[in-house]
Amino acid sequence: MASKIVASAIRRNICRPRAATIVRRPFSTSAAAAAVEPLEEEANGINMKGVKILGRPLYLDMQATSPVDPRVLDAMLPYYLSRYGNPHSRTHLYGWESERAVEAARSQISALINASPKEIIFTSGATESNNISIKGVMHFYKDKKRHVITTQTEHKCVLDSCRHLQQEGFEITYLPVKPDGLVDLEKLRAAIRPDTGLVSVMMVNNEIGVIQPMEEIGKICKEFNVPLHTDAAQALGKIQVDVDKMNISLMSLSGHKIYGPKGIGALYMRRRPRIRVEPQMNGGGQERGIRSGTVPTPLVVGFGAACELAMKEMEYDDKRIRMLQERLLNGIRGRLEGVVVNGSEDRRYAGNLNLSFAFVEGESLLMGLKEVAVSSGSACTSASLEPSYVLRALGVDEDMAHTSIRYGIGRFTTEEEIDKAVELTVKQVEKLREMSPLYEMYKDGIDIKSIQWSQH
Repeated sequence: MASKIVASAIRRNICRPRAATIVRRPFSTSAAAAAVEPLEEEANGINMKGVKILGRPLYLDMQATSPVDPRVLDAMLPYYLSRYGNPHSRTHLYGWESERAVEAARSQISALINASPKEIIFTSGATESNNISIKGVMHFYKDKKRHVITTQTEHKCVLDSCRHLQQEGFEITYLPVKPDGLVDLEKLRAAIRPDTGLVSVMMVNNEIGVIQPMEEIGKICKEFNVPLHTDAAQALGKIQVDVDKMNISLMSLSGHKIYGPKGIGALYMRRRPRIRVEPQMNGGGQERGIRSGTVPTPLVVGFGAACELAMKEMEYDDKRIRMLQERLLNGIRGRLEGVVVNGSEDRRYAGNLNLSFAFVEGESLLMGLKEVAVSSGSACTSASLEPSYVLRALGVDEDMAHTSIRYGIGRFTTEEEIDKAVELTVKQVEKLREMSPLYEMYKDGIDIKSIQWSQH
């Protein structure tokens, strides 16, 4: 359907159409990307940013972003090509049909989290939703509430929002986490004060995939009558989310982590008991005045379609992704020693596998894995050469934190891609260890940590 609409539009709008070659292949992330011509391609491979590879790499970075599901694209395209009205135009058909589509998407999203459509506010993404939640709540209740509780392993936009509040005179408690990445519930309880205005805890961590005990956290917040905010960008559509069971007051959501389009997100805001925020943007008063600006109908429709698909296929996706994760982990562990899983192995989303490889430098490993698109942590902080602050918060040694690789598995990942990733990872780790004098010392039975290194 999507290809038919696009082809029809091209025929109508381009004077001299060129013949297109249709290549039929099984759908996978790398195969789908191959349909788009690379920025710089040579006959014997692809050369981009000084990196030369034979073809497009396997995509295993699903926590950074996910490919748009073709069925989502089918739902979106009519609102680009023919139903392009502004959903806030109240005087003609184009506006009415766009408004109806927006409200239908609002219902699709709310159904996935057991909320009311009236509790969904559309934003540009989870970063904006996090900013509205943290700054908006504290600014609204600033006369009585001056304290926020969060964790040391939150997404950077949550931590930066809290630092911004600190500069304004608010007090922030950054809770440490246990070695498995989970919050210590007793420390959370002890940190709550009479002037605590918000508790913010990420549901599924973007770097290590651990799932926080949200129901238990929600009960503690309800006991002290403190609003609970959660960044659920990595949880939506992947694990069961129920805002009532978890006693969530505010929740940040993202479209492009759930096989939807980039540039669209949502903020869940509880109505009973009502939570209030101070808007962070002034404008036309759309989205109940909380987020002014024209709602982008095609993106919203895509987000809604992605949520509806997730609701139908979550159980199947989970079983399949668990199988692929086991295949990846067992394949690597079966051939390499010194491989550590970062974060709880029991309470984690299966599509996020964060591994550290002893006696290997992480940047060298990443550069060696040019044929596999993986990362060493959050896409928002991957430009930094510092070890991951999330892993450091878990108590991971600095050398092991430097060697971490995050593998992201998703709906369209294939068994062949997993097997190829295992093969390439094992080959590169073995190559780097052959060049490591520390690994030679380890094999000779020397305790590396007991060595007293002299300084010059």
